[in-house]
Amino acid sequence: MDIRKQQRAVVDALEDVKAQDIAVYNTEGLTGLFDRVVIATATSNRQTRALAQSVQDKAKELGIIVIAVEGLETGEWVLVDLGDIVVHIMQQAIRQYYNLEEIWGGKPVRMKIASQGTSAGDKATKAAKAAKAAQTPA
Repeated sequence: MDIRKQQRAVVDALEDVKAQDIAVYNTEGLTGLFDRVVIATATSNRQTRALAQSVQDKAKELGIIVIAVEGLETGEWVLVDLGDIVVHIMQQAIRQYYNLEEIWGGKPVRMKIASQGTSAGDKATKAAKAAKAAQTPA
């Protein structure tokens, strides 16, 4: 299946359960292990688990193999490995602390995120700039 269709399916699955601040990054030039990283924020352990389940269900529905799911026990940070796409679903404090956008955020993918009224690339670029500014001493 085309990577764009896969990333659209992942974003749709996240939107179905009201994920916040969804960002999609192209990692093709950074690693040979996967082509996209999707990062989303959840407001609770329950929502984190529900988002992960929604992504798994959508993947299975489309014939995408779910390689692994980690972090369901605590629900603070759940990783869903779909092979070509790795999905990180995190609570806000965890997302800010680990700042994965700094690692993977070099190439945001521009795509429409319905719940946010802006493209994922625009949102990701703003998030990366804000994180960098927060680390710079005043």
